[in-house]
Amino acid sequence: MKRPGNFSVRVLIGFKRNQGLLLAGAVAYYTLLSVIPMLALILVGLSHFIEDEQLYSTILTNLKLVIPQHAEMVAGQVWGFFERRQLVGIFGILFMLFFSSMAFTVLENAMAVIFSHRARRHRRHFLISAIIPYAYIFLMGLGLFIVTLVAGALDALSSKHFMVLGLDLSMQQTSRVGLYFSGTFGIFAMMTSLYLVMPVGGVPLRYAVAGGITATILWEMIRHVLVWYYSTISLVNVVYGSLATAVVALLSIEIAVIILLLGAQVISEFERSKIEIPEADSTGFDI
Repeated sequence: MKRPGNFSVRVLIGFKRNQGLLLAGAVAYYTLLSVIPMLALILVGLSHFIEDEQLYSTILTNLKLVIPQHAEMVAGQVWGFFERRQLVGIFGILFMLFFSSMAFTVLENAMAVIFSHRARRHRRHFLISAIIPYAYIFLMGLGLFIVTLVAGALDALSSKHFMVLGLDLSMQQTSRVGLYFSGTFGIFAMMTSLYLVMPVGGVPLRYAVAGGITATILWEMIRHVLVWYYSTISLVNVVYGSLATAVVALLSIEIAVIILLLGAQVISEFERSKIEIPEADSTGFDI
């Protein structure tokens, strides 16, 4: 922190050395493959406890935080599968479970590249690596369940009015703000948990929380820029036509993954600075 400029250069050099953009592209590609079957499985599981329309609304709201421009199309595809779920047999469920886990598996491998200095001290059993993706799928389902319950409670209060100091206050705006912050908190919790779990050996909680807060704020800023860009000056629809949804979704996810991996690179470089003596290069920066 005494030399933030030098440290920032080290982070960018390390990110380039680890081919961070290539890693982000791979994670984004497999995330795009995983998101629809994963959400479909979660939707099928939660439909036994919550009304279908309420679940769809919750999934759409949370997708808008990740794929802001084409969330309706992705949610529609998930809903289309849900309506035909009786046609999927046991082998179809196993197939979807496999594809749902691929994003987390590839992300774990990307984190292993960034935290390669830990390989000399830590090992992870392959069974743990196999369980982690399905644990995340379960926790995401649990999170959607809680958010859906909160959304239902806020919707029930949206028609209520309260008098405070002579002012008539409606709960409708409050419910919208509550839904927004619940989704944002979900992103923060996901980012923080990924920093805690994915690197071999674990990351100190304070580093993971700081990384989660930073990544969430950066994504919220960039998300609004993406919404403005795709709705005003983007030529994606003109160039790619019917493929525009997949292209925009892939780019949005890749940008989010770049932010996530950059945060991991910051933690990695901080750890390296504690176990290695930096050497100065010809530019005068510490590397």
